[in-house]
Amino acid sequence: MKSLKATSLFPICLMLAGPAHAADASGVLDSGTTAWMLMAAVLGLMMTVPGIALFYGGMVRRKNMLSIAGQCFAICCLVSVVWILLGYSLAFSGDNEFIGDLGMLFLTNLDMAALRGSFPESLYVVFQLGFGVVAAALITGAVADRMRFSTLLLFIALWSIVVYAPIVHWIWGGGFLKEAGVLDYAGGTIVHINAGIAGLVACLIVGKRTGYGSENMAPHNPLFSVIGVSLLWIGWFGFSAGSSLAAGSNAAFAMLVTQTSAAAGALTWMCYEWWMTGKPSVLGIVSGAVAGLVAITPAAGYVSPAGGLAIGMIAGVTCCWACAWLKYSLGYDDALDVFGIHGVGGLLGAVLTGVFAQEVYGNAPGVIDGNFWQLWVQIEGVLFVAGWSAVGTAAILYLLKALVGLRVTEDEEQEGLDFSQHGEAIGADE
Repeated sequence: MKSLKATSLFPICLMLAGPAHAADASGVLDSGTTAWMLMAAVLGLMMTVPGIALFYGGMVRRKNMLSIAGQCFAICCLVSVVWILLGYSLAFSGDNEFIGDLGMLFLTNLDMAALRGSFPESLYVVFQLGFGVVAAALITGAVADRMRFSTLLLFIALWSIVVYAPIVHWIWGGGFLKEAGVLDYAGGTIVHINAGIAGLVACLIVGKRTGYGSENMAPHNPLFSVIGVSLLWIGWFGFSAGSSLAAGSNAAFAMLVTQTSAAAGALTWMCYEWWMTGKPSVLGIVSGAVAGLVAITPAAGYVSPAGGLAIGMIAGVTCCWACAWLKYSLGYDDALDVFGIHGVGGLLGAVLTGVFAQEVYGNAPGVIDGNFWQLWVQIEGVLFVAGWSAVGTAAILYLLKALVGLRVTEDEEQEGLDFSQHGEAIGADE
């Protein structure tokens, strides 16, 4: 910790204030900014329901589609309540370097007239809530088809408080990583590395699906996944452009860079898969778009369009490799490639932010501006976030495993979670 504190005193890092999640000091309500942030909050929530619900729903077997969509919907509701009761306070209250205080517990001290810069603080609560919902919902893909619904909800509630809220405070709430100069414009570290590492730990602890490696577990309807990713792509602008916290040139530029990286990721994954297998799969194309979106998330307000293009291309190849080779080489059953896309893409994006960031775009010089120190600061941030996510996730899961159990029975898994967990079904497997 002493070495990290030292980085916060390093002169170059004092320049790295960056616009992301920094309140405008105007203190006057601006209707244009308020209207934009209302739209950004809606777009962010759309990423989970219906975005992730359809993306994941199309990739599981038919007997589990309703279950995973229901998990995403229930998580949206659960995390919303947890965030309002406790999460927002732990993330954005107080001046402690590691965790917020209880000053906003239950939001009882939230004044209707309170502003976050030039828009209502109540709107900022909802905007930030969307990030927490997405992060929690992403984890479900790693343990799809075999985790008990009741245990999953308990895990998500505890994870949102113990793991997610402190990490938000570290970077966006004025904590020690913010002081050190870690750059995360729209949640690449907070959401994607966090969820990707949590998903990897979860799939290892919960164990492989019954029949993994011997049964056909191919996606039952990739068209649903295409629709889901399309909604994710549109919703992503709510987070990337919305993280400027204003309707201005920063938001527009972040949107441009995000679009560039997503398109580059999709095309690069497509070409790489085409070269490797002889055919470009549609699911691969949309997965490449997600990889590009994930990787650009921490960098959106700090890099040029050319930097976004480079980040998207690197992410397309690297995430495809992680999903097609790394997972099978190491033998873990990350059912829907949460770690391969969000973990690897998030790690890559956070580090490359330190390479491609330019002072002209976000007052944050990186390696290409001659500031090699920023690369090390980004690596430190990655290590702290990944470490806390891994340890916190493992502790929660082992506790729940001892108290209530993690998995459905083998018979329930074979029957499908739609019926065994919810008593419903949308049709038999073809």
